[in-house]
Amino acid sequence: MKLLITGVNGFVAGSVMAHAKGKWEIHGIGRSENLANETGLIYHKLDLLDGEKLADLFNEIRPDAVIHTAAMANIDTCQKNQEMAEQANVEITLSIANLCRQLGSKLIFCSTDAVFDGTKGDYTESDVPRAVNFYAETKIKAEKIVLVASDQNVVARLALVMGLPVIGKGNSFLADTIGKLEKGISVPFPVNETRTPIDVVTLGSALVEMAGNQFGGIIHLSGCTKINRYQMALEIAKTLGYSTELIQSVDSNAMEGRAPRSNDVSMDNSLARKVLKTPMLTLSEGLKLTLHFKI
Repeated sequence: MKLLITGVNGFVAGSVMAHAKGKWEIHGIGRSENLANETGLIYHKLDLLDGEKLADLFNEIRPDAVIHTAAMANIDTCQKNQEMAEQANVEITLSIANLCRQLGSKLIFCSTDAVFDGTKGDYTESDVPRAVNFYAETKIKAEKIVLVASDQNVVARLALVMGLPVIGKGNSFLADTIGKLEKGISVPFPVNETRTPIDVVTLGSALVEMAGNQFGGIIHLSGCTKINRYQMALEIAKTLGYSTELIQSVDSNAMEGRAPRSNDVSMDNSLARKVLKTPMLTLSEGLKLTLHFKI
């Protein structure tokens, strides 16, 4: 069975690779050189906006499943560069969804809890998304594309992803926070943003599981702890033995020059706990897992 991962040099993709090793023939697409340098990965350097080369690659590999992690995910960058964000998050997803439909490949699309406006919290898969920034708008458009393309496709809405890189580097807020705490640098975390963080190890396992099972539709991949980001950072600092005085409380919507943020985008993971063998964990369980996980 062949698995194709987009954005293969990224944080989430590293965990996907680790869980797919030995179970799938793994192909990965990245724009730069192979940063992971991982054995067992067949690497393809490619700009996903090059539709002709992308189609040639799909027809060459003929993947059984595609996990689409690649995205322009910085909310403020998307707000300031909307044409670029539309291309990266919507147009590329459309191309991939069409190719998957043509080849009969199952598509697992990584969406986000940011598709919700944050006025309610405890969102279920049946709740209607409502964007408060342009990044969310692009993800909502992409979700619709993926769901229309095939009933076997999956829209996986990811909560805030916590953890250390499993393979490669990626963009880990935990690694960045630890680095600053070790140097005695204070770190700001928004008290107004409530999330249900999921550790990257659990997330990688869940995504690979869905690549090989029969589930199709929307699913919320989130942890079992509902907490604001400031309190989460305090828990992390306590667990790792750093001074909690270095964790500073901020309001992300009071900061100038930033796109609006949703306040409470906590997600209900009842469906994930029902249909997946991969267990959804609490914050403390997930932190322990990511700190000690070995491939």
